[in-house]
Amino acid sequence: MNRTRKILGLLRDYESPNVLAIAPDLSGPLVWERAGGVHVWDAAGRKYIDLTAAFGVAAAGHANRRVVAAGRRQMGVLLHAMGDVYPHAGKAALARELSRVTFERWTARPDNSRLTGKTIFANSGFEAVEAALKTALLATGRPRILAFTGAYHGLGYGALNATHRGHFRSPFDAQLARFGAFAPFPKNDSDLARLEGVISKLQKEAPFGAILAEPIQGRGGINIPPAGFLPLLRKLCDQFGALLILDEVFTGFGRTGKWFACEHSATVPDIICLGKALTGGFPLSACVGRAGIMDAAWPRSTGEAIHTSTFLGHPVGCAMALAQIKEIQTRRLSERSATLGEFLLRQLRAAIPPSPWRFEIRGLGLMAGVEIRQPDGAPAAAAALGIMREMLAAGFIVLPEGEASNIISFTPPLTITRAQLATAALVFRQAITTLPAL
Repeated sequence: MNRTRKILGLLRDYESPNVLAIAPDLSGPLVWERAGGVHVWDAAGRKYIDLTAAFGVAAAGHANRRVVAAGRRQMGVLLHAMGDVYPHAGKAALARELSRVTFERWTARPDNSRLTGKTIFANSGFEAVEAALKTALLATGRPRILAFTGAYHGLGYGALNATHRGHFRSPFDAQLARFGAFAPFPKNDSDLARLEGVISKLQKEAPFGAILAEPIQGRGGINIPPAGFLPLLRKLCDQFGALLILDEVFTGFGRTGKWFACEHSATVPDIICLGKALTGGFPLSACVGRAGIMDAAWPRSTGEAIHTSTFLGHPVGCAMALAQIKEIQTRRLSERSATLGEFLLRQLRAAIPPSPWRFEIRGLGLMAGVEIRQPDGAPAAAAALGIMREMLAAGFIVLPEGEASNIISFTPPLTITRAQLATAALVFRQAITTLPAL
C-alpha cells in the first residue's frame, strides 16, 4: 500500500466519517506533505500550485520564512501562557497592532486624533464571530441579529444562527436558539434598492442588536455586492441603534486589494472579525471592536472573565501574526493583490472558449470566482467539479464554492506571479475543453 492510501486508510478508520470525502479505493483526496510559497507537495512527492492559499490562510505564501522564524523563536521562549490570568508581551503587542491597522487607520483626523480598537482573541473564525455576537447583546440588550442569504459565519452553535446554508444548520436545528433573521444578499443595484425596505420591515417585527455581513461572500460563491451595500448597512445600524459587524475572516489582510474589504467603500464597522490570513497558518482569530463599544459592553474583569479560553492569545500565534502583518505591509501585498487581481480576471475572461455552457466571472483582488451554469441556467456542479479534477491532474489546486458547488474559486497566495496566474488560466481553458458536448 502506498503512502497516500496508508494515510487515508488511517483517517477512514479513526477520524469521524463526516470530515473527509475519501474514495472507496483510497485513491483520494491527495494528502499534503509540505508546502512553500505558492506550492504544495503531496505524499507521493508531486508538486502543485495552490490557487486556494489553503482557504486563504497563506496570504504571504506557505511557510513564509519570516513568519515561521517568528513562530520558532517564540516556541523556544514561551510556548503557552494563561491568556486571561497571566498575559505575555506578544498578546499586548498584537492587540496594539490590530488597533493600528483597523480603527486607527480608518479614523485618522488632521489633528492626529483617532478612534482605537480593543480585541478579544480566539482560535478560529467562528469564535471571533461569536465574540462579536456576545458583544452586540451586551451593548444593546437585543439578542436578535440580521444576517444574509448565502452567509457563512462558521459552524459553532452561535455562528450557525447566522450561517444561511441549510446543509450546515438543519441537522442541529433542534438545539439552535434561532436568533438570526436573513435578508437577501444583494448582487446588483436592483437588489440593493429593495434591501432597505426588507431590513426595515424585519427591524419593525423584532429589533435586532446587530447586522452581521461579509463584505464579499466567500463560501457563498464569491458574491460581490454593489458598492452601496456596506454604506447602507452603516446607515441603518446608526438609525436602529444596532452594531455593524463585518466578518472579514476571509477577506481581510489584503485578499481583495485593500487591507480590509470594507475599505473599498470607506465603511467603518463597529466590530470586525479576523482570522485565516492573520497568522499565515497558526490557529488564531480576533474580534476587534471600537474601544468605546467594547468598554461599554464588557464589564471590567475582577479575576474571572465571562468569555475566555485556554489558548486565548496564544504566544506562538501572536508572534506569527505580528510577523505576518509586517510581511503584508513591507511587501505591499495588498497593492499587489489589487494589481494581480485585475490581471487574473482578464486572463480568466480570455480563457473562456465558445461553449454552450454559461460562465460568469467575478472578483476583487485575488478573490475571484467562475460560476458555471447549464444553457437553461441551472447550476452546473458536475461541470465545475470536472474542471477542478482536470486542473488538479495538471497540478493546480482549486476549490468549489456556493450552495450548488458550481463556482470555482481562485484565491491564491498574494505572492503568486503573473506567469503562474497566466499558466493557471491556460490550464483552466484546457479543462473547459474536456466538458461533454451538450
